[in-house]
Amino acid sequence: MTKANTTDRLHKLSGICLKLPEATRKDMGDHAGFLIRKKTFAYYLNNHHGDGIISVCCKVLPHENTLLVAVNSNKFYIPAYIGPRGWVGLRLDHATVDWNEVAELVSGSYLQMAPKKLASLLER
Repeated sequence: MTKANTTDRLHKLSGICLKLPEATRKDMGDHAGFLIRKKTFAYYLNNHHGDGIISVCCKVLPHENTLLVAVNSNKFYIPAYIGPRGWVGLRLDHATVDWNEVAELVSGSYLQMAPKKLASLLER
């Protein structure tokens, strides 16, 4: 994947994440974190520890990460370090990306991490 493609993918992901109430972006080299106040609800990972994967990682409901991987291991994976704590990675390095699916995954993660007052704004 070219540098321009990775930049485009991060730009699209940022557009999805930063539409959420009080969401911010923190750049970390080739990666980015999306936060609600001090809690991270999504990570953009670009070749994390040399794995060659470009993805968005989000918090999911208990055991949903292993279920998603079991159903479609070409698209989903258990990310290093955070995967065992209930996070799943959705690959953005495929030729086509379902951005509605990305938005749904990001929104679900946001709802788990956001304070109730902010989460209620999204649920409306």
